[in-house]
Amino acid sequence: MTVVRRRVARVVLLDPADRILLLNGVDPADPAVGSWFTPGGGVEGGESLEETALRELAEETGITDVRLGPVLWERSSSFSFDGRRWEQDEWYHLGRTDTVDVDTSGQTDLERRSVSSLRWWTCGELLRTRETVYPIRLAELLRTLLDEGPPQSPIPLGTERD
Repeated sequence: MTVVRRRVARVVLLDPADRILLLNGVDPADPAVGSWFTPGGGVEGGESLEETALRELAEETGITDVRLGPVLWERSSSFSFDGRRWEQDEWYHLGRTDTVDVDTSGQTDLERRSVSSLRWWTCGELLRTRETVYPIRLAELLRTLLDEGPPQSPIPLGTERD
């Protein structure tokens, strides 16, 4: 199996009501299993993490009116997707927007095959859900962020593997 190593910028995008935008996706090679995750993707060319975060957010959600804040969390992830093994180092940026309408017309072909929906979640909804959400502790991380504000430096979340 081909292994893809990459650097990834993700966005913890919050609306004025402190809801977080998550994408629901499936592995095109195994569409029976889905999960929720933050917008984001791989660094291309000479992009900075911030440039990647904003580009990916625009592609996946159509939202471009974003105030990008600090990196909140860092993690590594390892998973199988679309017939390949992905090894990623991820940086989660805080993002704020007043825009709640999404437009998925800018998604790549792979995103169109794998992303089934987008949804704004309250922290309470995340705490109650039994669905798979990444990063694994997103509900408690979001609760802490909303209660205490951004951390002084990015919090390491360790490695998550499927």
